[in-house]
Amino acid sequence: MSAHSSEPVAPVEAPEPPYYVAVFTVVRTPSQDGYGETDARMEELVKGIPGYLGMDHAQTPGGLGITVGYFRDADALTAWRTHAEHREAQERGRAEWYESYTLHVAKVERSHTFVRPPAPQGPTAG
Repeated sequence: MSAHSSEPVAPVEAPEPPYYVAVFTVVRTPSQDGYGETDARMEELVKGIPGYLGMDHAQTPGGLGITVGYFRDADALTAWRTHAEHREAQERGRAEWYESYTLHVAKVERSHTFVRPPAPQGPTAG
C-alpha cells in the first residue's frame, strides 16, 4: 500500500475493540514497474470491503515499509485476503516487487487515541 496518499498525515483513530489488524512489513526490490498503479488500485479496492476500518503507512529512510490495515472482524480480513485482484497483486509482489516481507495478523483487545488539543490563540499585537 502506498505511503504517498493524498490523505492527511494522521494515524487511523482507534476503533472500538475488538478488531483485527494486519501488519505488513516489506523491503522492496529495485524494480518497481507497475507498483504505484497496483498499489493505488488495492487502496481503492480495500475501501469497498465491508468491515474495513482504515490503514496506516510508514516508510523508513532505509527502505523498510510498514502498512497496518484495520478490520472490524475476521470475516472482513478474510474477504480482503481472498479478494481475486488482491491475490493477483500478492503474486506479482512476490515475483517482482518484494525482496522480503512479514505479515502479522492480530486481534486487538485494547487501544486508545491521543490528539494534542490546539494551542490557545493569544491576543494579537496591534
